[in-house]
Amino acid sequence: MTSREEYVPDGAIARRIAKVTPYFPFKGIDRFYDIGGFLADPEAFSLAVEVLTERYRQVEFNSIGGLDARGFILGPPVALALKKPFFMLRKKGKMPNCILGSSYSKEYEGTDSLGIPRGAVKPGDKVLLIDDLVATGGTLIAAIDLVKRCGGSVIEAACVVELKCLNAAEKFKASGHQDVPIWAMMSESILTLDGLNDPSIPTDGYVDDGAPH
Repeated sequence: MTSREEYVPDGAIARRIAKVTPYFPFKGIDRFYDIGGFLADPEAFSLAVEVLTERYRQVEFNSIGGLDARGFILGPPVALALKKPFFMLRKKGKMPNCILGSSYSKEYEGTDSLGIPRGAVKPGDKVLLIDDLVATGGTLIAAIDLVKRCGGSVIEAACVVELKCLNAAEKFKASGHQDVPIWAMMSESILTLDGLNDPSIPTDGYVDDGAPH
């Protein structure tokens, strides 16, 4: 893969990554996608990082922000490849010397808030946000709010998959962030086909641990 135009979210590379990204019901959500599968598969993980790197190689921006917590896994290797600074957007109470944003509703239950390191985003900075999953969009909206509050802008929010059934795009419009595009690495349809229905991936004995996250 040598250019962003060669990658499509339902193509061969996406299907290779999808084979190790099954979905399961979790905490009342019918489809919860676990990226742990491709983290355990070096080839798939390398492909995922390459896809993200090539998509933004020719794009002008200043830094990459990773959302708590799986954005911390995907963001740093992309930042290293593109020689961009990386910063974490962490949940309340987990990071000193930060600016806290307003609370947001989580996709499972309850509310939370995000913090951003002081000085991570300067006025005029263009930021790429990375996370594994966009569900209701609450966490992402909170992250964009924080970047804009610091005087920056978000060029795009990249994720592995977007749960379109939860209408994050509509919530973006209501929040005033319709100027920020969401890009999903993989089509949800191929994750359904190549994930849960792949006979090479065992699904029996799955248990929702029921613990708060």
